[in-house]
Amino acid sequence: MPKAVIAPTVAQAVVAWQKVHGRNSLPWQNTTDPYRVWLSEIMLQQTQVRTVLDYFARFTARLPTVADLAAASQDEVMGLWSGLGYYSRARNLHRCAQMVVAQHGGQFPRQADVLQSLPGIGRSTAAAIASLCFGERVAILDANVKRVLTRLLAFEGDLAQAAQERALWQAAGELLPSAQDGAKAMARYTQGMMDLGATVCAARNPACHVCPLQNRCQAHAQQRMADFPVRSRKLKRSAQSLWLLWAQDASGAVWLQRRPAPGIWAGLHCLPVFDSAAQLRAALPAPLSKGVADGPAFVHVLTHKDLHLHPCQLLLKTGQALPDIAGSWVAADQWPALGLPAPVRTLLAQQ
Repeated sequence: MPKAVIAPTVAQAVVAWQKVHGRNSLPWQNTTDPYRVWLSEIMLQQTQVRTVLDYFARFTARLPTVADLAAASQDEVMGLWSGLGYYSRARNLHRCAQMVVAQHGGQFPRQADVLQSLPGIGRSTAAAIASLCFGERVAILDANVKRVLTRLLAFEGDLAQAAQERALWQAAGELLPSAQDGAKAMARYTQGMMDLGATVCAARNPACHVCPLQNRCQAHAQQRMADFPVRSRKLKRSAQSLWLLWAQDASGAVWLQRRPAPGIWAGLHCLPVFDSAAQLRAALPAPLSKGVADGPAFVHVLTHKDLHLHPCQLLLKTGQALPDIAGSWVAADQWPALGLPAPVRTLLAQQ
């Protein structure tokens, strides 16, 4: 009597698929260096891989270790991050590196629950570092993996509700490779789940025909892929108008100030920001106010907000101060290295 064929578990199917079809050539892969894995995980939050590649290369070339990052100045860190957006990530990255050096001897903790106590490291990021670098048997649940799992299980729970999110975390833990499979299988499974969500189980038009979990996927069986994940609460888009004082002197230097925290572009160097054209002009002495020229307005799109930006140019003599506006002159060959909001960097590059 022939032996019964035992179907592979979900974890075994994902591990086998990742070996052949998964992503294995990204610069933060094929390494157990937690610094590089951590840095990539933070950069990839709400940011596409193709955007992160250049930033990751520049960042690691300048700051190759966590000790280098901890010793760097805030301006250097923000300068390397400038244009990547979500700047609280960079501030937390810097603080986290300093804590790893000061409290953990420059070595990342090996356990997800300890990693999660560090600034900017949430539960899923902590699990990714612990599983990819140290083989800890712990589940990740980033946006891509949530989509894979909710479709696989036809998970009807509303992820806007904390109880339902906890239920999905529990389900994710139950699907992990067994302890007997070892650390390498755990790392490959984690990478495989991320790869499936990024390359196969797309939000729109998922490539179900090449998915290793197709014959197990309840959403596919019901042809309801678009119904998952379920999340009732959606953030509404808003809009805000800002006026930027683009003061430049005859040498090409620009007047910049550091943005306060909290608030938009906190901690970055920026052109002075005002809520209206009238407010901007009122901040200037009357003779200077008459020299302000309104440039063409443009829209800068954030995740949940559209910024309508109005640059107002003012040409001054070399070294001439703006007495009632905080800031200082920054030479044309110096501002490119500073942390600047992306739209401000684009403006200044036009000079």
